Amino acid sequence: MDESTETRTAGAGAGAGAGTGAGGAGTAAAGGGGRTGGGSGSGGRAMTRRALLVGVGAAGGAGAMFAAMGALGLAPGSQEKSFAPPQRSDFALQGRGAAKVVVLGAGIAGLTCAYELGKAGYDCTVLEAAERIGGRNLTVRGGDRLTELGGETQTAGFGEETYFNAGPGRIAPWMITMDYCRELGVPVEVFVNNNASAYVYTAGMSAPVRARTARADMYGYVAELLAKATDAGALDRRLTGEDRERLLEFLRRFGDIGEDLAYRGSDRRGFAAYPGGAEGVPLPGPSSLGEVLAAGTGRAITMDFGFEQAMPMFQPVGGMDAIVTALARAVGGDRIVTGAPVTGIRNLPGGVEVTHRGGVVRADYCIATLPPHLLARLRHNLGAQVAAALRTPVPAAAGKIGLEYGRRWWEADDRIYGGVTETDLDITHIWYPSHGYHARSGLIVGYYNTDEAAEAYGALPHRDRLRRALTQGKKIHGEKYRAELRSSVSVAWHRRPYAEGGWVRWPSHDGGFALLQRPAGRVYFAGDWLTHLVAWQAGAMESARSAVTGLHRRALAATS
Repeated sequence: MDESTETRTAGAGAGAGAGTGAGGAGTAAAGGGGRTGGGSGSGGRAMTRRALLVGVGAAGGAGAMFAAMGALGLAPGSQEKSFAPPQRSDFALQGRGAAKVVVLGAGIAGLTCAYELGKAGYDCTVLEAAERIGGRNLTVRGGDRLTELGGETQTAGFGEETYFNAGPGRIAPWMITMDYCRELGVPVEVFVNNNASAYVYTAGMSAPVRARTARADMYGYVAELLAKATDAGALDRRLTGEDRERLLEFLRRFGDIGEDLAYRGSDRRGFAAYPGGAEGVPLPGPSSLGEVLAAGTGRAITMDFGFEQAMPMFQPVGGMDAIVTALARAVGGDRIVTGAPVTGIRNLPGGVEVTHRGGVVRADYCIATLPPHLLARLRHNLGAQVAAALRTPVPAAAGKIGLEYGRRWWEADDRIYGGVTETDLDITHIWYPSHGYHARSGLIVGYYNTDEAAEAYGALPHRDRLRRALTQGKKIHGEKYRAELRSSVSVAWHRRPYAEGGWVRWPSHDGGFALLQRPAGRVYFAGDWLTHLVAWQAGAMESARSAVTGLHRRALAATS
């Protein structure tokens, strides 16, 4: 998947959306939560500059904190301008290998392993249990058939131009995934991760509000409170007079508060009728501070603060599986065997033996990229410690639903072009497409949830998942959300054969995590689950590079 922000949020009990993975999909940074600093409250402690900046950062993000640092004279006056972008084929194994390698799994990790080893001269065979390649990189198009554990199936009825990224959906620009897109010639386009016109909806609201409105009110009231505390001298023990004036000037801009330091709302909140030939009609409000706090919008308005979620983000043109197609083309279709579930792995004195449904493959080395909970079920002679390590990570539930409409009402009626509506409902998110603007039809992601919410949806028949998703989404978009639906497909990743989870969570990164980053005899392991980028394709690619580097050094040493 693609949502490590969400994996951390869900792990902390915040609502989903790891994941996938998602996501995937709130972040630790977005979770809000604890108190950030001393203050001058009942304990009598004065607020430090550090605590002040942490509080501003929690409320307004990294940009706000940097601006506050500038106001206090703490930010650097200039930045280092030199930057060397990654070059084409910036990763290469030095020297030529002649060994035979069997790779288990044709997901992103397995295909990346085979691609890199192939460039270095290795003879690779990739065994894939499913009839399709890509693993959790799954783009669903019209006519595609999806099967879940238990045998229930769906056939996508999407139109010709419609696709649904049921697994990964976005890529941060710093991720290695972008390097592979460039190297393999996969065109990319912007994924709109933050849209001020999208909605925020929580149980504490009487109706959904635009994201710009929710942010403006929260930032405005935070600025008012801090500015009044500063003006009243509550911070005098830590701020000089010059510091105080700089901070007040910043807060006036940050929260759009008046000279009297009060927040009364502004055009940042949006308009009922935007200005044009006429002056425009501002939205009524804002609500009171108590109502804004009661709405609980903290997670929703900070979802893109994390380093892996900040704009700009990207997606391959035409579907995420463009990465799979490009990797498979580079590996060579004759080297990939589908419909070959692996049943056993054995280290031999001079190599490895892999048993699968179609026969036996012997090779000099093996790279196993299957999810650890599936690897743990195989017959093997890799040792008790490896077996225990493979059983340690816990698979996480994740789910998505794609809703196709014959009319792009979110653009025509709601003026939403890409982006994500954030909720505390069990759907967690609604994604709007970042491509095909003004086309006749389109698809939105009606839910992307994890953990308990994903398990609840996954336990339902497909028609009931759809009914529940439409009921929840109607609370935000009204009757058209249900009435104008053309077709749908839902995916419960914990019920997908050969995946049985959107990603995994490790109790800690000691012990088994470190053990599996090393080979067990001639068997190496790779996957996003062996990195600190769980649920992202970049994690799978980083792990693949690590595995093939270790294998290659060993193979060269054996022939020298």
